[in-house]
Parts: sequence; C-alpha cells; structure tokens
Amino acid sequence: MHRGKLYAILGVFTAAVLAMSGCSATTDSNTATQTASATNAAQQTVNSDAIYVQVQSVENGTITALVGTMSQPSGQPDGATQQQGTPPQQPSGDSTTQQQGTPPDQPSGDNTTQQQGTPPDQSSGSNDQSTPPEMPSGDGTQQGGPGGAGGMMGFTAGTETITFTVSDATVVSKQNGPESATAAVSDIAVGDILAVTLSSSNAAETIVIQSAGGAQDASAQGGQPGANFGGSDTVTNGTAATTIDTDTTIDGQAYASSGDDENALRVDGATVTLSNITVDKTGGASSNTENGDFYGMNAGLLATNGATVTISGATVTTNAVNGNGVFSYGTGTTVNISDSKIRTSMNNSGGIQTTGGATMNATNLDVETSGNSAAAIRSDRGGGDVNVSGGTYVTNGTGSPAIYSTADISVDSATLTANASEAVVVEGKNSVTLNNVTLSGNMQASTDANENVHNIMLYQSMSGDAEVGHSSFTATGGSILANAGDMFYVTNTTSTISLTNVALTLANENLLTVSGNSSSRGWGTAGANGGICTFLAAQQTLNGIITVDSISSLDFQLADGSIFTGSINPTGAAGTVSVTLGSGCQWVLTGDSYITSFTGDVSGIVTNGYTVSVNGTAITD
Repeated sequence: MHRGKLYAILGVFTAAVLAMSGCSATTDSNTATQTASATNAAQQTVNSDAIYVQVQSVENGTITALVGTMSQPSGQPDGATQQQGTPPQQPSGDSTTQQQGTPPDQPSGDNTTQQQGTPPDQSSGSNDQSTPPEMPSGDGTQQGGPGGAGGMMGFTAGTETITFTVSDATVVSKQNGPESATAAVSDIAVGDILAVTLSSSNAAETIVIQSAGGAQDASAQGGQPGANFGGSDTVTNGTAATTIDTDTTIDGQAYASSGDDENALRVDGATVTLSNITVDKTGGASSNTENGDFYGMNAGLLATNGATVTISGATVTTNAVNGNGVFSYGTGTTVNISDSKIRTSMNNSGGIQTTGGATMNATNLDVETSGNSAAAIRSDRGGGDVNVSGGTYVTNGTGSPAIYSTADISVDSATLTANASEAVVVEGKNSVTLNNVTLSGNMQASTDANENVHNIMLYQSMSGDAEVGHSSFTATGGSILANAGDMFYVTNTTSTISLTNVALTLANENLLTVSGNSSSRGWGTAGANGGICTFLAAQQTLNGIITVDSISSLDFQLADGSIFTGSINPTGAAGTVSVTLGSGCQWVLTGDSYITSFTGDVSGIVTNGYTVSVNGTAITD
C-alpha cells in the first residue's frame, strides 16, 4: 500500500502560528486569514500523505499497529486567536477550565475528575479498594498528539490492523510540541502514536513519533498501582460482558463479547466450576496493549482477585488484539483448565496467560495461536506459576514462541511447536522446566543484520516486566528441534541451562552462543551486556560449536557419560570459559578450541588432530 512521502511536519507550521499569535489584537484580518489557511494546508498535507497508527507490537524489524485518525478535539473553536503565552480554553462540558501548566481533566464518564499529581480514586460501585475499576465503554480513546493551531490534536484508534517493516533506511523523527528532532527506530515503543508513510512493499519510508507512550488510555485512569516493575503501573482490566463474582457451578453456558477492552467472561474473586462452556471474543479493539498483556483486558476469559476457576471441556475462541484465551491474574488467583480447546487469531493474544503472581494449571489442552507476539504458553509482568501436563501447543506468528516465560513454567509430556518463532524465551529471574516434551522452533530472520536468530533464548530485556536475576532452562528427556538459528542463545543475563538425555537436532553448527548484543532493539548497554551461563549436561549427547564473546563467560560441565562433539571458540580466545569433563565423559574435537580453565582427565579429549588451548597453552597434542 503506497502512501507517498511525508513532505512536511505539522509542528513546523504550528511554531509559525504560535509566533504570529503574539501580534496585537489589531492584526490585519487578511493576515489572520492567511495564517489559518496556512495551518489548514499544513494539516491537510500531513493527513493526506501519512497514515496515523498506534503501535501494538515491535518485533524483529516489524511493527504491527492499529490504524486511526488524528483530529481536532470536539468543541475546539476553529481558528480562535490565542493571546501569546495563554493556552486555549477547554471546550465546554463536564471538564473544568485548566490553568496554564495543568493537564486537562479526564473525559466525562464513569471516572471522576483528578487533580494534577493526585492518584485517582476508585470508581463508585460495589467493588472495594482492592478491585480495579472497570473501563468505560467506547469505541476508542483520544490520544494526545502534536500541538496545532487551536489546541492539541486527538488520535482515535480504529479497528484495522496494519503490519509494516522498518529498517536503517527508514527516516525517523520525534515530535515535541512545535519542535521535531531526529530519532531512531529503537525509540519506537508499544503505545506510541506514529505518522507513517509506506512504500508499495509496505516498508516504512518515514515515521514521525507523534506521542511517546501514547498507549496510556485516557479513559483508564483509575485502579491500583501495579507491581512496580516499570511501564504501565495502573491495573486496568477493562469491562466484561459477563462477570461471575459468587461461588457457583455452571455447565454448557455460552459467553460472547465484541466490545472494546471487554472480556467475554470474567470470574472475580469467586470459586467457580465451568464445564463444557464456549467463550467467543469475536472482536473489540484494545486501547492499550500493556493493559492487555499485564492485566487481561480484552481477554476471552479472565480470572482475577483471588478467584479459583476450574474449567473442563471448554472451547475458547478470540479474534481481537490482546485476545488472550484464558488469563489468570493476581496473587491468589488460580485457574485449573483441562481437556479444552483454545484458538486465538490476533496479535498479543496468547493461548494461556499468567501474570501478577497468579497460578495456571493446564492439562491436555489443544492450543493454537495465529498472531504475532502470541505465545501459546505466555506470561508477563509479575509472573506466577504455570504447570502444563500433556496437550499440544502451536504458534504461527512471529515473536510467538511456544513458551514465553516471565514466570516459573513447567511442562510435562506435551508437544510444543513454534512455526515462525523461537521455541522458548526465558526473561529475567524466571524458569522453564521441560520433562519428556517434544519442542520445535523456527525463528524468522530479522531485517536487522545484528539480530541473533536462535531457538531457545535466555535474556534480560530491561523493560521492567521481569525481575532481574538468574534465569534457567531445564530439559529432561524428550526432544528439541531447531529449524533455524542457534540452538541456545544467552545475552544480558546470568543463566543456567541443564540438559539430561534430550535428543537435540540443530539447524546449523551453532549449539550455544553466549554474547552481548547490538541489534536495534538491543538489551542492556552495548559492550557491557554479555551473558553468564552455566551449562550442565548429564547422560547427554551434544554436537556443534560453542561461542563465548569477550564480555561473556561460560561454565561448561559434562557428567554421567555425556559426549560433546564440537569446538569452543574455534576462531580464537575471547570470553572466560571453564570446561569440566566428568568421569566417563568425552570431548571429541571438530576444531581448535580456546578456553581459560580445564578440569578433568585430558585423556577424555579426542583430538582428531585439533588442539585445546588453556590461556594460550595447548593441553592436547
């Protein structure tokens, strides 16, 4: 879809208008007319040459966004001349007039007017202080945009979703009132409002960041503070088409929703048994992807506020951004789900999702997701405990691993398949434990040449959504297939990888990479974001190359008859690497290897004509 180039930025014209507003009240009417005409022409140029979008996800050089419109707020007087240094008056209505430097009141509705710097009170109703208020209904929120003649522009999100690519060739700038400044692709975040021009191949030619952090929903100002992990700190669950808040048992009931920011079914603080139900989330926009990712807004089924929900024989289908299938949120909340089918179609729509310290117990589920950033087994801010037994879990979108862990996740005797993404991602102080699992991944290459392609990644994003600390991946039995990239990748974290009798099939010669990163969405500080990895292998056959860069370290331990056929840093010494060769274990060299320490019997190294060097000294012939 060709959108042409963005020839002018509205803010430049805004600056001119604001400067002219300092003239006396006797300014010639022709001048005033010309000023208004110039402003309108500038606005028309921007609106005709660019599309306005709200970012839903940024993954691997691809942005997914909701298309919307940028318009003058209702009630704003067109062309009203403002005195220099005096902000325009607020439109008439429920909101009170704001003094210069004070943000405008919240839109009228269920939320009460808040004073600047004062956290909002809870909405009136039956919920006590521990219960976040529901979102007011509506088609979309007005997002603050660039300053223009006559006041702030407003963004209204639509329902159309667009996906486009970004690269080093994309010209990015950032609007700041009447000023604009050069920016980078890495400055673009979920929730931002963008003015975008696209090539015929759907590549972004120009991007103007209209409002950073624009995902904050203007209508969602109430609620409790979050878990202090950073980012959105207001718990906002949205509304629900049906809410169950008393203990009950239900069989064969159907629940549906097509509303914005709305669950089809919510269980709030009750002990509920649900058998043979259907849940259909057939549409409805999400005004804030973080609220959907963190708190379950727009999910098909949400359990919250200490609810205990037992589900069997259910069918859950969603077709909306943030349409996570079954969502367990908050400490004390437990979902037990078995023998059920879950299908999600849109971005940011996981199969089962757990956040805020909740628990999810899943048995024999049939789960498939189709959107981007839609892990089949998914967790986010605040983590929790996830226990999966049996079943099949399939993802088809990019940035959609079979498991995305910011929690403690264990899976037993299940089949996990990621058709266009890495297989497993562990972020921060969290863990994934697999027992007799069949796992495969197929990560797609990024437009960023510095982006590592891998099958299993352990990292720290620094987004604040996962506590900083030791990450771990443990697998016993079963199999792991990499269709693309390194089998294991560790960056910007301290981690342990433990394998016992797992059948590994590599996509290439790279078994393990422990390194810093420098991609456009890099994690940590370049030059100081290496990985620290302990790799434990027991009764394990390993093949391939291990690479540890100069700012990283590896403790590589073979035990219980394990055999490693491969090399470590074959191109030369780099990071700190210790190797421990246990009794009965072998290291079969496929190339020269450079390490910093060795423990064990050197006779266990089969050289094949190659050399192992420890701190520059060869220990093999």
